[in-house]
Amino acid sequence: MKHTLIALAVLGVTSGLAQAQEVVKIGHVGPLTGNIAHLGKDNENGARLAIEEYNAKGVTIGGKKVTFQLVGEDDAADPKTGNIVAQRLVDAGVKGVVGHLNSGTTIPASRIYNQAGVPMISPSSTNVTLTNQGFATVFRTMANDAQQGSVIGKYAATKIGKTVAIIDDRTAYGQGLADEVDKAVKAAGGRVSSREFTNNQATDFLAILTKIKSQKPDVIVYTGMDAQGGPMLKQVKQLGITAKFVTGDGGCTPEFIKLAGTAISDAAFCTQAGLPLDQIADKTFKDRFKKRFGADVQIYAPYSYDAAAAIIEGMKAANSSDPAKYLPFLKKVDFQGVTGEVAFDAKGDTKYGAITMYQFKDGAWVALK
Repeated sequence: MKHTLIALAVLGVTSGLAQAQEVVKIGHVGPLTGNIAHLGKDNENGARLAIEEYNAKGVTIGGKKVTFQLVGEDDAADPKTGNIVAQRLVDAGVKGVVGHLNSGTTIPASRIYNQAGVPMISPSSTNVTLTNQGFATVFRTMANDAQQGSVIGKYAATKIGKTVAIIDDRTAYGQGLADEVDKAVKAAGGRVSSREFTNNQATDFLAILTKIKSQKPDVIVYTGMDAQGGPMLKQVKQLGITAKFVTGDGGCTPEFIKLAGTAISDAAFCTQAGLPLDQIADKTFKDRFKKRFGADVQIYAPYSYDAAAAIIEGMKAANSSDPAKYLPFLKKVDFQGVTGEVAFDAKGDTKYGAITMYQFKDGAWVALK
């Protein structure tokens, strides 16, 4: 009987410890396959690093020690796949989602999360439609295309030349950014000589560029991802086009430089919807990221880190991981993230969005003052 009582007592202590532990799942979605898989993995690793560092510090919510678990999904930058994996994450019981990467997958998936009451924070979807839908569960840690397009269009028309040809990739991101660039060029007194489009799987741009060559623009602006932007710049040079080349944040990556090869020169520019990596608040982030993953930051990883951190900070403030309970607190978070101060406006946009213009110099994208 004595041994039985001891055994029951030990069992009771063990059960109590088990009950004091809680696993909270946080989803991440991005393209982990396809021609921009490097960007999807960059985002996922940013969220993963945040979760690992919060777990290392220890977080207690509702009287229980919490272990956060990242549940990653691949949407292949495809809207249909994005909807499928969004529903899969909801069914898996995630309490929040970091993602998606592309506006074209994030916008339709946001409806699924909103219907389920699951907060989602995109670190990289910049199309203005995302936060204009009026969904209470939608946020982003990155500036939007209205801001970015304004900078690109104004800079192109006032600092580079008056005549601008615009090409987009017909995705929600590419077309949305192109529309904003178009408006900004005209507002700055420039002229849009041509609006052309391709798609996000294309490799041959010669027909579009031949048409543009005959118009002799001062600037070509491409709003799409680096997988198309780099090869496009190669073909610009192949055709002997002398126009300067500008791309948005989707092409403002080390991969663009690699894909463009010898075609890239100081006549190439790009923007990022955020601060340069060496100007973000946490100067140790890039080293911690490199040490953990053996890779350099591509572009969005710091904003993905802050998206995951915002979800966790919202839970801590509410003392609950229940989405219905912590969502009101998520709307009011205001903390120092790796990128700087993190807080959201009434629509879910970041309050502290920044846009940086870069020029290619000495083998790298260099921020302009």
